[in-house]
Amino acid sequence: MICKTVRLIILLVTIAGGMPNLKAGPAISLDLRKTRTNFIVIIADDMAWDDCGAYGHPTLKTPNIDRLAAEGIRFNNAFVTASSCSPSRASMITGRYPHATGAEQLHWPLPRNMNTWVNWLRQSGYWTAAAGKWHLGNAAKRHFDLVAEADTRGFQLPTGVSAEEAALMKQMTAKKNASGCEDWLKVLRSRPQNKPFFLWLAALDPHRDYEDGIIPTPTRPQDVVLPPYIPDHPEVRKDFARYYDEIRRLDSYVGLVLNELEEEGLANDTCVLFLSDNGRPFPRDKTTVYDSGVKTPFVIRWPKGIKPGTVTDSLVSSIDIGPTILKLAGVRGQPGWVQGVSFDPVLKDSTKSVRDHVFAERHWHDFECFGRAVRDGRYKYIRNYYFDLPLTPPADALRSSTYRAMQSLRDEGMLAGGKQFSFKSPRPYEELYDTQSDPHEMRNLINNPRYLSVLRELRVAMEDWRSATRDILPAKRTEDEFDRETGAPQPNRIRPRVPPRRAQYSY
Repeated sequence: MICKTVRLIILLVTIAGGMPNLKAGPAISLDLRKTRTNFIVIIADDMAWDDCGAYGHPTLKTPNIDRLAAEGIRFNNAFVTASSCSPSRASMITGRYPHATGAEQLHWPLPRNMNTWVNWLRQSGYWTAAAGKWHLGNAAKRHFDLVAEADTRGFQLPTGVSAEEAALMKQMTAKKNASGCEDWLKVLRSRPQNKPFFLWLAALDPHRDYEDGIIPTPTRPQDVVLPPYIPDHPEVRKDFARYYDEIRRLDSYVGLVLNELEEEGLANDTCVLFLSDNGRPFPRDKTTVYDSGVKTPFVIRWPKGIKPGTVTDSLVSSIDIGPTILKLAGVRGQPGWVQGVSFDPVLKDSTKSVRDHVFAERHWHDFECFGRAVRDGRYKYIRNYYFDLPLTPPADALRSSTYRAMQSLRDEGMLAGGKQFSFKSPRPYEELYDTQSDPHEMRNLINNPRYLSVLRELRVAMEDWRSATRDILPAKRTEDEFDRETGAPQPNRIRPRVPPRRAQYSY
């Protein structure tokens, strides 16, 4: 019922307005005398939903992320709309699906006249700032009062830090492999004292490339927990251990932010959300629409509004973040272009539900692909439009020691059938999974007659969503940027810099 209402609203908005126009001033108002809630969104870069203690990882220690969950609410069914960095972030900040932002392919910037809910906060009296990884293009920077974009070439320590903070930052930024979190405290401390604030804090961790020795006590390879579709190999374990180290480094910066809020007396009035933009940068994770690619850690602490230790199984999507923050901020009126829904009822009652389905997309990311997925609380339906192409991981994962080990095992005839997914083509056009009995989505039920009614329902949900959001198959495929076996750049390859589909939208 809820889903049908949401689909109708999306359809009416889409028909009426097309692409949101930045020039049109929103009819919004905010009573700052009554509303003083601050908001911080912390975004990990390529972190799987269950690679932290809060979601039950047995060996990966993340005390600060765990603290957020223990003192707030943990969402067990939160999803991003794309398992690709910049499209996922563009979707988050606009509250629209990637294909409806004009920035659905990797490294495409947001169009200049694409509005964001952050801009609504700013026009409502909030001070807005971003620090760390940006990845959204230059136009959207106008929606922030301050953007401290991450500079991985070096870092100048801010003034006024404690000896402990200075030592941690010096240690963590000594190598060229920076975390992207170095300016977080500096930006927090630079806020005006007479305004509520919104901070978009984006890490580079745990994105590749990886290095040894970035934290004092590195993860031991024997402490790695491998998913069942990845072969157990010494080089794979070393690769995962470095990935774990970057998560642990990120967790330390989360702790610095939480400590700063406590010291400044801001914790009670600040709503902190932690999530990831997509899954881990390994084969069958990042860029896929499996849960390992689009399911995200999603924990929120807001002492004034959320009961500690709350857990919910309600479905939420990353496009719901903006509508929720605007609602909690006291902004009267929601942007008409937003395709997400506010999940504030879930914060008050964890048994509440605001949506029946979540949707995810695959677009070009180093290699050509086009796929869609819809998921309810239990079942996942995937449609692979370019099923003739193998499930090649992104270029950084393809060049990794994990993938090289998989290639060697394949060549030696020692790679088990279920682990050969990256090399097989064609793939199924449709896939169906019971994520309750098969959480890693290893058993495709598409031809099982017992699940025919589930399949029909999810097919209809996908078609309704695609129609309502004007999701269309591109007229022409985009060339791969790299060789799918070696990862080497393709010679004479030209990738369009201006998205050809933008002309279809009415600005």
